[in-house]
Amino acid sequence: MADPLNKGLQVGWQAYVDTNMVGSGKISQGAILGQEGAIWAASPGLSISAGEQASIRKAFEDTEGTLALGLKIGGQKYFTLQANGRSIYLKKQSDGAIVVKTTQAILIGLYVAPIQAPEATSIVENLADYLISAGY
Repeated sequence: MADPLNKGLQVGWQAYVDTNMVGSGKISQGAILGQEGAIWAASPGLSISAGEQASIRKAFEDTEGTLALGLKIGGQKYFTLQANGRSIYLKKQSDGAIVVKTTQAILIGLYVAPIQAPEATSIVENLADYLISAGY
């Protein structure tokens, strides 16, 4: 169900970003993208361009290229620590991002120091496991 006041973002998906990711205190900003395109939900102030969305979707198909080139999210360039068909772990100085693909969506969680990668990773990976178990 689209929310006309929130630029077409999906109302139900926004709660996953606000409560499950950002509400954990371990993720500073989050987003959920549809694998077929479009942003389903995003934190206020996190703008992911159409080009960045396309690169993120492609990153799961070209993990070697992702390892070599990194990814841009919200205008920020991250280098890749690890990439496979499900998860991509990114770093930018002491901050980072976790990008996880589910059956129908792509979860993005950004974290800032002093949060450490393992703390943020478990939040995004566990939410991905839940969504996969629910068919998403």
